[in-house]
Amino acid sequence: MATPRDWPAIWTFMREIAAAGETFSWDRDISEERARERWMGELPRRTVVAVDDDGAVVGSAVSGPNHEGPAAHIATASFMVDPGKSGRGAGRALGEHVLAQARADGFRGMQFNAVVDSNTRAVNLWHSLGFTTMTVIPEAFHHPAKGYVGLHIMFQAF
Repeated sequence: MATPRDWPAIWTFMREIAAAGETFSWDRDISEERARERWMGELPRRTVVAVDDDGAVVGSAVSGPNHEGPAAHIATASFMVDPGKSGRGAGRALGEHVLAQARADGFRGMQFNAVVDSNTRAVNLWHSLGFTTMTVIPEAFHHPAKGYVGLHIMFQAF
């Protein structure tokens, strides 16, 4: 589990990712307060970090129920990896951990609501971890360089 001590490191790359506007559907100028509120929640949400061999935070994920009430048995998760540390397995490690935790918590599946189509590394990672793209909503994401691109809704049953 992430601790309050992890927040400054998370915010460093989270701010960069949000400001770039290429892979995450948050306001590009999200405040630190709002980002922390969305990411560092209380149970049933769980926030975790990935660290490198030196103990530096290189990525983070938040997971929990996708909806409430009669739909609370399906989990969801969001992931951010420091762009300067990508391609080293942090995203895969976070994905595997979050999936295992969701299974252990008794969820019946996991749904991703908004995986940007042009983020092919993420789309390929989630497919390799057993997710299926249920649909792609055309032009649902406005990429700063590529214009309007699709958003994948992805699912994996447990």
